[in-house]
Amino acid sequence: MKIAVVGATGMVGSVLLQVLAERKLPITELLLVASSRNKGKEIEWEGKKYVVKDLEEAIECQPDIAIFSAGGSISKEWAPKFAEIGTTVIDNSSAWRMDVDKKLIVPEINASDLTKEDKIIANPNCSTIQMVLALLPIHRNYGIDRLVISTYQSVSGTGVKAMEQMNNERDGVKAEMVYPYPIDMNCLPHGGDFEESGYTTEETKLVNETRKILGDNEIRITATVVRIPVFGGHSEAVNVATKKEFDINNIRKELAATEGITVQDNPDINLYPMPLYARGKDDVFVGRIRRDESNPNTLDMWIVADNLRKGAATNAVQIAAYLIDKNLV
Repeated sequence: MKIAVVGATGMVGSVLLQVLAERKLPITELLLVASSRNKGKEIEWEGKKYVVKDLEEAIECQPDIAIFSAGGSISKEWAPKFAEIGTTVIDNSSAWRMDVDKKLIVPEINASDLTKEDKIIANPNCSTIQMVLALLPIHRNYGIDRLVISTYQSVSGTGVKAMEQMNNERDGVKAEMVYPYPIDMNCLPHGGDFEESGYTTEETKLVNETRKILGDNEIRITATVVRIPVFGGHSEAVNVATKKEFDINNIRKELAATEGITVQDNPDINLYPMPLYARGKDDVFVGRIRRDESNPNTLDMWIVADNLRKGAATNAVQIAAYLIDKNLV
């Protein structure tokens, strides 16, 4: 299987290479692809050195699968070109997520929707992925009526320059700022760009992508995205109102039985998910599961995951593995 990693020199690209090595996909040829300014660089993977190609060279190599982590504008321009030659593209950007003709995939939820005809497959937003996986058993068993979401997202979700800003602030260095305010020792209720509605683009993604993945446009959703001074790992406080009555102990059992979920929920010993301990792991961690006593058929939970792994690279590699396993490429 010939696989291309587009954006191989970037932050998500490097994690993609780690996950590809861990997951042992049947790769016969690996193409590492980046912008023309990085063409010719060498990257070592699994004990072998690879020379970085540009996009034109990668297309000439006709990969079976191309995993894109190079930004929306690159994906918009180049994903169709790869698809035209028969390559299946798995795209990590927001470019194709809400396209009515493209599928938005979290493998544990809806990989079975994929066919050989799907040549551009969208990977959801990092904060959406971890949340919908935790919502899956609740929606299937009880139906979700409304979600109130507050996310606490690490600076790595913004990118390398945001991590550099926080490091500079901690070191007392005045340098380029990605955020409009300092991020160290601070919280910014500002994810993405502000829209006319007063919501931000990151908040709108949570609303629209959740409905698309769960296949239910009737779910009422509101979200607030907060950027916090943590290097890696996104956390979410989610209030879930259901259509049917539930037993909170059954909710815990159903979550624990869900593929990709680890329940950490024992207040007696201070056991709950934290981004510090989720980093470097592929599971989504769920805890603080409790009934909301202020409203009927409603519960609260706390959801944490590594945004660069399950929130991006791992999910993309899982899609690739599914395509290979089901002979869809």
